[in-house]
Amino acid sequence: MNIRVQQEQREHEYLSRYASFSDESQGRDRPEPQCEMRTIYQRDRDRILHCKAFRRLKHKTQVFLAPTGDHYRTRLTHTLEVSQIARSIARALRLNEDLTEAIALGHDLGHTPFGHAGERTLNEICPMGFSHYKQSIRVVELLEKDGEGLNLTKEVRDGIVNHRTSGNPSTLEGKVVRLSDKIAYINHDIDDAIRAKIFSEDDIPKIYTKILGDSTKSRLNTLINDIVVNSMDKNDIVMSDEIGDAMQSLRKFMFGSLYLNPAAKSEEVKAYKLIAELYRYYMDNLGALPDNYKMFIEKKGEAPERVVCDYIAGMSDQYSVAKFEEIFVPKSWKV
Repeated sequence: MNIRVQQEQREHEYLSRYASFSDESQGRDRPEPQCEMRTIYQRDRDRILHCKAFRRLKHKTQVFLAPTGDHYRTRLTHTLEVSQIARSIARALRLNEDLTEAIALGHDLGHTPFGHAGERTLNEICPMGFSHYKQSIRVVELLEKDGEGLNLTKEVRDGIVNHRTSGNPSTLEGKVVRLSDKIAYINHDIDDAIRAKIFSEDDIPKIYTKILGDSTKSRLNTLINDIVVNSMDKNDIVMSDEIGDAMQSLRKFMFGSLYLNPAAKSEEVKAYKLIAELYRYYMDNLGALPDNYKMFIEKKGEAPERVVCDYIAGMSDQYSVAKFEEIFVPKSWKV
């Protein structure tokens, strides 16, 4: 008996009846021979972890554009924090931790440079629209491996595309990631905002801190414990009304105090202009796209507008600035 089969049997012995079992997966669009050592969700996790889009997350903005401090979150550290929170919840509820981790690691692969500012820019200027959750699916289904995609399972892709607030994941593992994403960014963005002196812990309304806690650690503990207690032995992932309402109210506070704060977002107008100029340049000069992106237009019949968005969305903050300077900033004359 191979190791994978042993792991699949242990899942049935230990996991909750509401968990997603590896040997009951709906599978991949392109059937593949099974690995003798890893379950199907473990392979998905590994494919995401080793893909190029995942590595680029380390140089993409979470909230603060190009911060000079070493301790501000990036899109990669956010992803890892979502994964940690989601795994803790999945383990406590005896759900499939490998599926949970794969969804968490892949949920933001489609994010643009400069965070949501970049996403809004592409959505406004591209006639086909743009959203990071759809782009994440496009990354894993098409863009990675030169047009082959990662061939992930349907459950992982479902969790990725449904991690947004209005999403409705089909698995409990996907629902865990959906809530963990919000728990992570609300609390860790508070931590970064305090570090940036945008506001202090004392500025957070006491009506929320009395319920959730007066530190990042205590709030994370409260929210995670509430989900576990209220979801135990249920075919759903839920929070109590009191804690859930307090978290949503805290999220609204964050929009007013940080996400829409002129001090924190003062550089975003520059990011908008940079990305808009890059988009217009590449639409006028499709030949300037890298060969592996031109291939999607020439051989796969993809719309130029979508492929230009693919290229720009895949850029890191630093790379997009470098390309802008290369294209638009005059260089010193050299003999």
